[in-house]
Amino acid sequence: MSGNRITILHDSFGRRAGLRKDWGFATLIEFGGKRILFDTGNSAQTFAENTQAIGADLRSLDFAAISHRHGDHTSGLNYLLKVNPTLTVYTPDETYGVFGSSLPGIFYPRCHSLPAYMQYYDGRPPETIRHGTPWPKAKFVWTKETTEIARDVWLVSVISDVPGTREMRELSLALRTSSGLVLVAGCSHPGIEKILEAARPLGDNVHCIFGGLHLVLTKEPEIRRIATALRDDWRVERIAPGHCTGEPGFFALSEVFGDRYVYAGLGDSIELP
Repeated sequence: MSGNRITILHDSFGRRAGLRKDWGFATLIEFGGKRILFDTGNSAQTFAENTQAIGADLRSLDFAAISHRHGDHTSGLNYLLKVNPTLTVYTPDETYGVFGSSLPGIFYPRCHSLPAYMQYYDGRPPETIRHGTPWPKAKFVWTKETTEIARDVWLVSVISDVPGTREMRELSLALRTSSGLVLVAGCSHPGIEKILEAARPLGDNVHCIFGGLHLVLTKEPEIRRIATALRDDWRVERIAPGHCTGEPGFFALSEVFGDRYVYAGLGDSIELP
């Protein structure tokens, strides 16, 4: 066995007793000697209880990544940063975003004809204007482009063009394994096919997709189209859907993928190549 695995820390379905189900997503990925947290779920209390019950030591993480700004993926940050306050956390780069951001101090047109009391910063703007965040002491690394953050570990950056999340940046995690790419998606708001297209330069073969595919409110014909496209067009070998994939999505994917469907409920650990 490689020792590589992914453990589901937060989701709303699962067979393991003694864990609290809640909408949202969080996973612990152990890969290539690294321990990576991906997302933190919908509730700091639930995240704390589940990680403790599962025995996931958040103090020994190498780094964490947050897929996108929604509360069902970020709310456990309060607990995470309490137990590991110096942890590096990769987040989407969004101006005025919830993770903070910055702009040059003179990003705006200036008018020196105004008296000083009508000019921003009395006419003496700082070199950099930093925007606030609910986690001001966090060590966030704002990520705009697809980036390798450890050997064979990539963050795939895609901007959504879907109504409701248009212009929102979402990060997915790509692991380059001996059997192909393992892709971990938080919600797939931009569309799983758009994420796969962005990940294609990292490797043509996709061994498995984990996480949310955001089909929970999608009509059945489109669910079937996507499920079939993942198998036949994108040649995804295995599928391990969770979170916002939706019950009709679970059903369709299990039918389309058959014995290559991987059940990944709350508390489950799945071996990776």
